[in-house]
Amino acid sequence: MTIIGGGILGTAHAVEAVRRGHRVVHLEREAEARGATVRNFGLVWISGRSTAELDATLRSRELWEKLAVDVPGIGFRPAGSITLVRTPAELAVAQEAATRSDAGHRGFTLLEPDEVRELNPALRGRFLGGLHCALDAAVESRQALPAIREHLTASGRYEFVAGVEARGVENRTVRDDRGNRHESDIVLVCAGAAHGGLVRDLAGELPVRRVRLQMMQTEPLGERLTTAIADADSFRYYPGFAGPALNTLRDNQPQHRVADGQHMQLLCVQRLHGGLTIGDTHEYTEPFGFDVHEEPYTYLLDVVEEFLGRKLPPIRQRWAGVYSQCLDPEQLVCRTAPEDDIWVITGPGGRGMTLGPAIAEQTADMIGL
Repeated sequence: MTIIGGGILGTAHAVEAVRRGHRVVHLEREAEARGATVRNFGLVWISGRSTAELDATLRSRELWEKLAVDVPGIGFRPAGSITLVRTPAELAVAQEAATRSDAGHRGFTLLEPDEVRELNPALRGRFLGGLHCALDAAVESRQALPAIREHLTASGRYEFVAGVEARGVENRTVRDDRGNRHESDIVLVCAGAAHGGLVRDLAGELPVRRVRLQMMQTEPLGERLTTAIADADSFRYYPGFAGPALNTLRDNQPQHRVADGQHMQLLCVQRLHGGLTIGDTHEYTEPFGFDVHEEPYTYLLDVVEEFLGRKLPPIRQRWAGVYSQCLDPEQLVCRTAPEDDIWVITGPGGRGMTLGPAIAEQTADMIGL
């Protein structure tokens, strides 16, 4: 098998193929994956997933946890999350989510402020309560792929070829920009947010779009943040929270001007080195700018500091990223087979890190690996 694209989708498909006894040649145009896979939170996020994708998300979390037994370098930790609420309307959405019939399946529990602080003592600021999701987890996005590749290489059935760009595929033979030809029985193209070039040549115009985001990371916090945290803007963003209480929230509590204009929610997770990864914004209309804007960063820092009840350490780095998202929100990924045994797989959106292992398992079943 030849896999094109070294991000989470390509790597997850390599894991599944090797697990099933196949040999894999894995091509990546950069020295390392540099796209959305390494520019995200590393969250395995159960919270708010739609009913249609919940089972796949839970399966993916299971697969991440199993992979961590063999590859501890991915930094998997079942830390859970707390979505913090600051107004009665936000609290009503959390209450509704915690009392639904699937609340146990999602790992939801509604916490009083004192219970929030007991679970996550770093949260000493202002909030009315929190929706705890015990099933949310995290991996180290910048460490996971090298660790997985090292594990796969040790199998003797995996080769990672970096710094080459696939230019064409014919009769299941991939031609790269160095003149090499990679013959295989199956070709998987997992090119991330690159919708042109080879992807367009093979599959034409796909029902996907690109989304740009801004994020940042702090210096070490100096104390442990025991769970990931989110704010109630995530209720507006994730489809699993749809219902009467959310409708009331939207009708009666406008988002902050900056959050609304940047299509924002707060997500925050602590890295193993102690720093916090904080974001994010969503930009949907191309052409995207090449610069990052300070206003959303300032807004997010204010929200985190309000929850923590303290000043944050200095920002170490800021970045922007672009990911590929299916236009149909109920579709986990766009798979198309322009020729027999050649597959183009893209479009998981911001769910790529969460759903990568489950998507790969589904692909492997679909094509009979």
